[in-house]
Amino acid sequence: MHVLAMQRLKQLYQQGFLSQYLLLLACLAGVAGLLASRALVAISPIVGVVAALANPNLRAALPGWLRNQSAWWLALLYGLLLFSGLYTSAWAVWRHELYRKLPFLAIPLAFALAVPLRSRQRYWVGVVFTLGITAIGLATAGHYWFSPSNSNEELREATNLQSVTGIFHIHFGIMLAMACAFGVLLGQSARTLGGRWLLWISAFMSALVLHALVYRTGLLAFYAMLSFNTLRLLASQRWWKLGLLLLIVLVGTPLVAYHTVPSVSRQIAESKYDIEQFDWKEDINNYSLAKRLAAWHTAIAVAQANPWLGVGAADATDEMMAQYNWRSFGLLPMNRVMVHNQYLHFLLSGGLVGLALWLLVLLGPLAQPALRHNPYVYNFLLIQGAAMLVDSLLEIQISFNLFVFCYGFLLVATERQSADLTK
Repeated sequence: MHVLAMQRLKQLYQQGFLSQYLLLLACLAGVAGLLASRALVAISPIVGVVAALANPNLRAALPGWLRNQSAWWLALLYGLLLFSGLYTSAWAVWRHELYRKLPFLAIPLAFALAVPLRSRQRYWVGVVFTLGITAIGLATAGHYWFSPSNSNEELREATNLQSVTGIFHIHFGIMLAMACAFGVLLGQSARTLGGRWLLWISAFMSALVLHALVYRTGLLAFYAMLSFNTLRLLASQRWWKLGLLLLIVLVGTPLVAYHTVPSVSRQIAESKYDIEQFDWKEDINNYSLAKRLAAWHTAIAVAQANPWLGVGAADATDEMMAQYNWRSFGLLPMNRVMVHNQYLHFLLSGGLVGLALWLLVLLGPLAQPALRHNPYVYNFLLIQGAAMLVDSLLEIQISFNLFVFCYGFLLVATERQSADLTK
Protein backbone atom coordinates (compact mmCIF):
# COMPACT_ATOMS: atom_id res chain seq x y z
CA MET A 1 0.00 0.00 0.00
CA HIS A 2 2.81 2.37 0.92
CA VAL A 3 4.65 1.52 -2.29
CA LEU A 4 1.54 2.17 -4.39
CA ALA A 5 1.02 5.53 -2.70
CA MET A 6 4.62 6.53 -3.41
CA GLN A 7 4.29 5.43 -7.03
CA ARG A 8 1.10 7.47 -7.39
CA LEU A 9 2.78 10.51 -5.82
CA LYS A 10 5.74 10.12 -8.17
CA GLN A 11 3.37 9.90 -11.12
CA LEU A 12 1.56 13.06 -10.02
CA TYR A 13 4.92 14.80 -9.68
CA GLN A 14 6.16 13.73 -13.11
CA GLN A 15 2.91 14.82 -14.78
CA GLY A 16 2.99 18.21 -13.04
CA PHE A 17 -0.29 17.64 -11.22
CA LEU A 18 1.35 17.70 -7.77
CA SER A 19 2.73 21.21 -8.36
CA GLN A 20 -0.56 22.40 -9.85
CA TYR A 21 -2.69 21.00 -7.01
CA LEU A 22 -0.36 22.50 -4.42
CA LEU A 23 -0.65 25.90 -6.12
CA LEU A 24 -4.44 25.54 -6.13
CA LEU A 25 -4.31 24.63 -2.43
CA ALA A 26 -2.15 27.70 -1.75
CA CYS A 27 -4.66 29.91 -3.57
CA LEU A 28 -7.67 28.51 -1.73
CA ALA A 29 -5.83 28.75 1.59
CA GLY A 30 -4.95 32.35 0.78
CA VAL A 31 -8.56 33.21 -0.03
CA ALA A 32 -9.85 31.49 3.12
CA GLY A 33 -7.19 33.25 5.15
CA LEU A 34 -8.06 36.68 3.78
CA LEU A 35 -11.72 36.12 4.60
CA ALA A 36 -11.56 34.39 7.95
CA SER A 37 -8.26 32.89 9.14
CA ARG A 38 -5.00 34.77 9.54
CA ALA A 39 -3.12 31.48 10.06
CA LEU A 40 -3.97 30.28 6.55
CA VAL A 41 -2.68 33.55 5.11
CA ALA A 42 0.72 32.81 6.66
CA ILE A 43 0.74 29.23 5.37
CA SER A 44 -0.35 30.06 1.82
CA PRO A 45 3.00 31.50 0.54
CA ILE A 46 4.86 28.52 1.99
CA VAL A 47 2.61 26.08 0.14
CA GLY A 48 3.07 28.18 -3.00
CA VAL A 49 6.86 27.93 -2.79
CA VAL A 50 6.58 24.16 -2.28
CA ALA A 51 4.36 24.07 -5.38
CA ALA A 52 7.11 25.84 -7.33
CA LEU A 53 9.75 23.39 -6.11
CA ALA A 54 7.45 20.48 -7.07
CA ASN A 55 7.40 21.52 -10.73
CA PRO A 56 9.12 18.68 -12.66
CA ASN A 57 10.19 21.25 -15.28
CA LEU A 58 11.48 23.75 -12.74
CA ARG A 59 14.74 24.36 -14.55
CA ALA A 60 12.93 25.15 -17.80
CA ALA A 61 10.60 27.57 -15.97
CA LEU A 62 13.42 29.58 -14.36
CA PRO A 63 14.17 31.81 -17.41
CA GLY A 64 10.50 32.78 -17.57
CA TRP A 65 10.53 33.79 -13.93
CA LEU A 66 13.64 35.90 -14.47
CA ARG A 67 11.95 37.63 -17.42
CA ASN A 68 8.67 38.23 -15.58
CA GLN A 69 8.59 42.00 -15.10
CA SER A 70 5.64 41.97 -12.68
CA ALA A 71 7.61 39.71 -10.35
CA TRP A 72 10.62 42.00 -10.62
CA TRP A 73 8.69 45.13 -9.67
CA LEU A 74 7.79 43.60 -6.30
CA ALA A 75 11.32 42.23 -5.90
CA LEU A 76 12.72 45.75 -6.36
CA LEU A 77 10.53 47.01 -3.51
CA TYR A 78 11.98 44.26 -1.32
CA GLY A 79 15.45 45.19 -2.53
CA LEU A 80 14.93 48.79 -1.42
CA LEU A 81 13.88 47.54 2.01
CA LEU A 82 17.02 45.40 2.14
CA PHE A 83 19.18 48.35 1.06
CA SER A 84 17.65 50.59 3.76
CA GLY A 85 19.48 48.43 6.29
CA LEU A 86 22.59 50.42 5.41
CA TYR A 87 21.17 53.58 6.99
CA THR A 88 18.51 52.39 9.42
CA SER A 89 18.79 52.89 13.16
CA ALA A 90 15.87 50.61 14.10
CA TRP A 91 17.47 47.21 13.50
CA ALA A 92 14.81 45.15 15.26
CA VAL A 93 12.03 46.76 13.23
CA TRP A 94 14.06 46.37 10.02
CA ARG A 95 14.57 42.64 10.60
CA HIS A 96 10.87 42.22 11.31
CA GLU A 97 9.97 44.07 8.09
CA LEU A 98 12.32 41.83 6.10
CA TYR A 99 10.42 38.81 7.42
CA ARG A 100 6.94 40.36 7.09
CA LYS A 101 7.46 41.35 3.48
CA LEU A 102 8.92 38.07 2.24
CA PRO A 103 5.67 37.49 0.27
CA PHE A 104 6.99 40.19 -2.11
CA LEU A 105 9.37 37.43 -3.25
CA ALA A 106 7.54 34.21 -2.38
CA ILE A 107 4.16 34.79 -4.02
CA PRO A 108 5.44 35.97 -7.43
CA LEU A 109 7.91 33.07 -7.35
CA ALA A 110 5.07 30.61 -6.79
CA PHE A 111 2.97 31.92 -9.69
CA ALA A 112 5.97 32.18 -12.00
CA LEU A 113 7.51 28.75 -11.33
CA ALA A 114 4.76 26.32 -10.26
CA VAL A 115 2.76 24.48 -12.90
CA PRO A 116 0.09 27.09 -13.77
CA LEU A 117 -3.54 26.60 -12.88
CA ARG A 118 -6.00 25.69 -15.59
CA SER A 119 -8.47 28.38 -16.61
CA ARG A 120 -11.39 26.75 -14.78
CA GLN A 121 -9.31 26.38 -11.62
CA ARG A 122 -8.52 30.10 -11.74
CA TYR A 123 -12.19 30.79 -12.37
CA TRP A 124 -13.28 28.86 -9.28
CA VAL A 125 -10.68 30.55 -7.10
CA GLY A 126 -12.18 33.86 -8.22
CA VAL A 127 -15.71 32.61 -7.55
CA VAL A 128 -14.83 31.48 -4.01
CA PHE A 129 -13.17 34.85 -3.33
CA THR A 130 -16.09 36.88 -4.72
CA LEU A 131 -18.97 34.91 -3.23
CA GLY A 132 -17.12 34.62 0.09
CA ILE A 133 -16.78 38.39 0.37
CA THR A 134 -20.44 38.89 -0.53
CA ALA A 135 -21.57 36.30 2.03
CA ILE A 136 -19.52 37.94 4.79
CA GLY A 137 -20.83 41.35 3.71
CA LEU A 138 -24.42 40.19 3.94
CA ALA A 139 -23.78 38.59 7.34
CA THR A 140 -22.20 41.83 8.58
CA ALA A 141 -25.05 43.94 7.22
CA GLY A 142 -27.58 41.55 8.75
CA HIS A 143 -25.87 41.91 12.10
CA TYR A 144 -26.13 45.69 11.66
CA TRP A 145 -29.75 45.72 10.55
CA PHE A 146 -31.20 43.14 12.91
CA SER A 147 -29.16 43.62 16.09
CA PRO A 148 -31.69 44.52 18.84
CA SER A 149 -29.22 45.27 21.61
CA ASN A 150 -28.77 48.85 22.80
CA SER A 151 -25.11 48.07 23.39
CA ASN A 152 -24.60 47.83 19.61
CA GLU A 153 -24.97 51.53 18.92
CA GLU A 154 -21.95 51.45 16.65
CA LEU A 155 -23.65 48.81 14.52
CA ARG A 156 -26.86 50.80 14.19
CA GLU A 157 -24.98 53.90 13.10
CA ALA A 158 -22.85 51.94 10.62
CA THR A 159 -19.66 53.62 11.73
CA ASN A 160 -16.35 51.83 11.09
CA LEU A 161 -17.89 48.36 11.24
CA GLN A 162 -15.51 45.45 11.02
CA SER A 163 -16.81 42.33 9.34
CA VAL A 164 -18.31 39.46 11.29
CA THR A 165 -15.06 37.56 10.66
CA GLY A 166 -12.99 40.39 12.15
CA ILE A 167 -11.73 42.11 8.98
CA PHE A 168 -10.99 45.80 9.67
CA HIS A 169 -13.55 48.12 8.06
CA ILE A 170 -11.09 49.83 5.69
CA HIS A 171 -9.82 46.57 4.23
CA PHE A 172 -13.24 44.96 4.09
CA GLY A 173 -14.60 47.94 2.16
CA ILE A 174 -11.85 47.46 -0.42
CA MET A 175 -12.67 43.76 -0.64
CA LEU A 176 -16.33 44.60 -1.30
CA ALA A 177 -15.30 46.97 -4.11
CA MET A 178 -13.18 44.18 -5.61
CA ALA A 179 -16.09 41.74 -5.29
CA CYS A 180 -18.28 44.16 -7.26
CA ALA A 181 -15.82 44.26 -10.16
CA PHE A 182 -14.89 40.57 -10.11
CA GLY A 183 -18.51 39.45 -9.76
CA VAL A 184 -19.47 41.20 -13.00
CA LEU A 185 -16.40 39.89 -14.86
CA LEU A 186 -16.69 36.31 -13.59
CA GLY A 187 -20.38 36.28 -14.47
CA GLN A 188 -19.44 36.82 -18.11
CA SER A 189 -17.36 33.61 -17.99
CA ALA A 190 -19.99 31.46 -16.25
CA ARG A 191 -21.04 28.39 -18.21
CA THR A 192 -24.62 28.37 -16.97
CA LEU A 193 -27.27 31.06 -16.86
CA GLY A 194 -27.84 30.39 -13.16
CA GLY A 195 -24.13 30.79 -12.39
CA ARG A 196 -24.01 34.02 -14.37
CA TRP A 197 -26.93 35.56 -12.51
CA LEU A 198 -25.60 34.35 -9.17
CA LEU A 199 -22.34 36.22 -9.73
CA TRP A 200 -24.06 39.35 -11.05
CA ILE A 201 -26.44 39.39 -8.10
CA SER A 202 -23.43 38.87 -5.83
CA ALA A 203 -21.77 41.94 -7.37
CA PHE A 204 -24.94 43.99 -6.82
CA MET A 205 -25.28 42.83 -3.21
CA SER A 206 -21.64 43.70 -2.51
CA ALA A 207 -22.27 47.21 -3.83
CA LEU A 208 -25.41 47.46 -1.72
CA VAL A 209 -23.60 46.40 1.47
CA LEU A 210 -20.73 48.77 0.67
CA HIS A 211 -23.16 51.69 0.56
CA ALA A 212 -25.29 50.57 3.50
CA LEU A 213 -22.28 50.27 5.81
CA VAL A 214 -20.65 53.42 4.35
CA TYR A 215 -17.09 52.13 4.08
CA ARG A 216 -15.55 55.38 2.88
CA THR A 217 -12.30 53.94 1.52
CA GLY A 218 -14.18 51.17 -0.27
CA LEU A 219 -16.64 53.68 -1.72
CA LEU A 220 -13.78 55.82 -3.03
CA ALA A 221 -12.27 52.76 -4.73
CA PHE A 222 -15.68 51.64 -6.04
CA TYR A 223 -16.51 54.96 -7.66
CA ALA A 224 -13.00 55.35 -9.10
CA MET A 225 -13.41 51.93 -10.73
CA LEU A 226 -16.96 52.71 -11.89
CA SER A 227 -15.93 56.10 -13.32
CA PHE A 228 -13.06 54.59 -15.32
CA ASN A 229 -15.22 51.82 -16.77
CA THR A 230 -17.96 54.31 -17.60
CA LEU A 231 -15.54 56.50 -19.58
CA ARG A 232 -14.07 53.44 -21.30
CA LEU A 233 -17.51 52.23 -22.42
CA LEU A 234 -18.63 55.70 -23.51
CA ALA A 235 -15.56 55.89 -25.75
CA SER A 236 -16.49 52.58 -27.38
CA GLN A 237 -18.70 52.65 -30.48
CA ARG A 238 -20.09 49.23 -29.62
CA TRP A 239 -20.80 49.66 -25.89
CA TRP A 240 -21.62 53.36 -25.56
CA LYS A 241 -25.24 52.62 -24.55
CA LEU A 242 -24.01 50.51 -21.64
CA GLY A 243 -21.62 53.33 -20.78
CA LEU A 244 -24.54 55.77 -20.75
CA LEU A 245 -26.43 53.45 -18.39
CA LEU A 246 -23.38 53.28 -16.11
CA LEU A 247 -23.13 57.07 -16.20
CA ILE A 248 -26.72 57.29 -14.95
CA VAL A 249 -25.88 54.80 -12.19
CA LEU A 250 -22.69 56.71 -11.39
CA VAL A 251 -24.58 59.97 -10.91
CA GLY A 252 -27.80 58.57 -9.50
CA THR A 253 -26.56 56.06 -6.95
CA PRO A 254 -24.80 58.56 -4.65
CA LEU A 255 -27.81 60.89 -4.80
CA VAL A 256 -30.28 58.11 -4.02
CA ALA A 257 -28.06 56.78 -1.25
CA TYR A 258 -27.67 60.25 0.26
CA HIS A 259 -31.43 60.86 0.42
CA THR A 260 -32.57 57.34 1.37
CA VAL A 261 -29.84 55.84 3.57
CA PRO A 262 -29.43 57.79 6.84
CA SER A 263 -25.94 56.44 7.51
CA VAL A 264 -24.72 57.83 4.15
CA SER A 265 -25.96 61.39 4.71
CA ARG A 266 -24.67 61.25 8.29
CA GLN A 267 -21.20 60.13 7.18
CA ILE A 268 -20.99 62.86 4.54
CA ALA A 269 -21.96 65.53 7.04
CA GLU A 270 -19.53 64.18 9.62
CA SER A 271 -16.71 63.96 7.06
CA LYS A 272 -17.24 67.59 6.04
CA TYR A 273 -17.29 68.71 9.66
CA ASP A 274 -14.20 66.56 10.31
CA ILE A 275 -12.18 68.37 7.63
CA GLU A 276 -13.43 71.77 8.75
CA GLN A 277 -11.96 71.20 12.20
CA PHE A 278 -8.52 70.92 10.64
CA ASP A 279 -9.01 73.98 8.42
CA TRP A 280 -10.23 76.05 11.36
CA LYS A 281 -7.34 74.84 13.55
CA GLU A 282 -9.72 73.46 16.16
CA ASP A 283 -9.07 70.52 18.50
CA ILE A 284 -8.82 67.52 16.11
CA ASN A 285 -8.06 64.77 18.62
CA ASN A 286 -11.42 63.08 18.01
CA TYR A 287 -11.66 63.57 14.24
CA SER A 288 -10.35 60.83 11.97
CA LEU A 289 -10.01 62.74 8.69
CA ALA A 290 -8.49 65.76 10.39
CA LYS A 291 -5.86 63.52 11.99
CA ARG A 292 -5.04 62.10 8.56
CA LEU A 293 -4.55 65.59 7.16
CA ALA A 294 -2.19 66.35 10.02
CA ALA A 295 -0.32 63.10 9.27
CA TRP A 296 0.05 64.06 5.60
CA HIS A 297 1.54 67.44 6.51
CA THR A 298 3.88 65.72 8.95
CA ALA A 299 5.00 63.10 6.40
CA ILE A 300 5.67 65.75 3.75
CA ALA A 301 7.84 67.70 6.20
CA VAL A 302 9.92 64.59 6.98
CA ALA A 303 10.18 63.65 3.28
CA GLN A 304 11.41 67.12 2.34
CA ALA A 305 14.31 66.68 4.75
CA ASN A 306 15.17 63.24 3.25
CA PRO A 307 14.25 63.53 -0.43
CA TRP A 308 16.15 60.76 -2.24
CA LEU A 309 16.15 57.56 -0.17
CA GLY A 310 13.83 58.61 2.64
CA VAL A 311 14.33 57.72 6.28
CA GLY A 312 14.04 53.95 5.79
CA ALA A 313 10.96 51.80 6.27
CA ALA A 314 12.03 50.76 9.77
CA ASP A 315 12.54 54.36 10.91
CA ALA A 316 9.37 55.86 9.43
CA THR A 317 7.32 55.70 12.62
CA ASP A 318 10.09 57.16 14.81
CA GLU A 319 10.71 60.02 12.38
CA MET A 320 7.00 60.80 12.18
CA MET A 321 6.71 60.94 15.95
CA ALA A 322 9.78 63.16 16.17
CA GLN A 323 8.23 65.57 13.68
CA TYR A 324 4.99 65.54 15.67
CA ASN A 325 7.03 66.63 18.70
CA TRP A 326 8.18 69.61 16.64
CA ARG A 327 4.67 70.41 15.33
CA SER A 328 1.85 68.45 16.95
CA PHE A 329 -1.24 70.12 15.44
CA GLY A 330 -2.60 69.98 18.99
CA LEU A 331 -2.71 66.17 18.91
CA LEU A 332 -2.11 64.17 22.05
CA PRO A 333 0.62 61.48 21.67
CA MET A 334 -2.01 58.72 21.57
CA ASN A 335 -3.76 60.43 18.62
CA ARG A 336 -0.71 61.01 16.42
CA VAL A 337 -1.37 58.66 13.54
CA MET A 338 0.82 57.40 10.72
CA VAL A 339 0.61 58.52 7.11
CA HIS A 340 -2.62 56.91 5.82
CA ASN A 341 -1.45 57.35 2.23
CA GLN A 342 0.67 54.67 0.56
CA TYR A 343 2.26 57.07 -1.90
CA LEU A 344 3.32 59.46 0.84
CA HIS A 345 4.46 56.48 2.91
CA PHE A 346 6.86 55.40 0.16
CA LEU A 347 8.04 59.00 -0.25
CA LEU A 348 8.64 59.16 3.51
CA SER A 349 10.35 55.79 3.90
CA GLY A 350 12.04 55.38 0.49
CA GLY A 351 12.27 58.92 -0.85
CA LEU A 352 11.82 59.68 -4.54
CA VAL A 353 13.44 56.32 -5.36
CA GLY A 354 10.88 54.46 -3.26
CA LEU A 355 7.96 56.40 -4.74
CA ALA A 356 9.23 55.73 -8.27
CA LEU A 357 9.50 51.99 -7.58
CA TRP A 358 5.99 51.96 -6.14
CA LEU A 359 4.61 53.71 -9.22
CA LEU A 360 6.39 51.08 -11.33
CA VAL A 361 4.55 48.37 -9.37
CA LEU A 362 1.21 50.01 -10.17
CA LEU A 363 1.82 51.37 -13.65
CA GLY A 364 4.71 49.33 -15.07
CA PRO A 365 2.59 46.26 -15.90
CA LEU A 366 0.23 48.41 -17.99
CA ALA A 367 3.01 48.84 -20.56
CA GLN A 368 2.31 45.23 -21.59
CA PRO A 369 -0.75 44.83 -23.84
CA ALA A 370 -1.71 41.48 -22.29
CA LEU A 371 -2.03 43.13 -18.89
CA ARG A 372 -3.30 46.52 -20.03
CA HIS A 373 -6.27 44.97 -21.82
CA ASN A 374 -7.10 42.48 -19.05
CA PRO A 375 -10.16 43.84 -17.14
CA TYR A 376 -9.27 41.91 -13.98
CA VAL A 377 -5.82 43.52 -13.95
CA TYR A 378 -6.75 47.13 -14.56
CA ASN A 379 -9.77 47.03 -12.23
CA PHE A 380 -7.65 45.52 -9.46
CA LEU A 381 -4.90 48.11 -9.90
CA LEU A 382 -7.43 50.94 -10.06
CA ILE A 383 -9.25 49.86 -6.89
CA GLN A 384 -6.00 49.39 -4.97
CA GLY A 385 -4.43 52.56 -6.36
CA ALA A 386 -7.45 54.68 -5.40
CA ALA A 387 -7.75 53.17 -1.93
CA MET A 388 -4.07 53.79 -1.25
CA LEU A 389 -4.63 57.52 -1.67
CA VAL A 390 -6.25 57.50 1.76
CA ASP A 391 -4.54 54.62 3.54
CA SER A 392 -1.13 52.91 3.78
CA LEU A 393 -2.49 49.46 2.96
CA LEU A 394 0.87 47.69 2.68
CA GLU A 395 1.66 48.52 6.30
CA ILE A 396 -1.19 46.36 7.64
CA GLN A 397 -0.73 42.62 7.21
CA ILE A 398 -4.15 41.65 5.86
CA SER A 399 -4.24 44.36 3.19
CA PHE A 400 -0.58 43.64 2.38
CA ASN A 401 -1.43 39.98 1.83
CA LEU A 402 -4.52 40.90 -0.20
CA PHE A 403 -2.48 43.10 -2.52
CA VAL A 404 0.45 40.71 -3.00
CA PHE A 405 -1.76 37.63 -3.47
CA CYS A 406 -3.93 39.33 -6.10
CA TYR A 407 -0.86 40.84 -7.76
CA GLY A 408 0.66 37.40 -8.13
CA PHE A 409 -2.61 35.68 -9.11
CA LEU A 410 -3.63 38.32 -11.66
CA LEU A 411 -0.48 40.03 -12.94
CA VAL A 412 2.42 37.60 -12.55
CA ALA A 413 0.35 34.62 -13.73
CA THR A 414 -1.19 36.54 -16.65
CA GLU A 415 2.20 37.81 -17.82
CA ARG A 416 3.56 34.26 -17.63
CA GLN A 417 0.61 32.92 -19.62
CA SER A 418 1.10 35.62 -22.26
CA ALA A 419 4.80 34.80 -22.52
CA ASP A 420 4.05 31.07 -22.88
CA LEU A 421 1.59 31.78 -25.70
CA THR A 422 4.16 33.79 -27.67
CA LYS A 423 6.88 31.13 -27.51
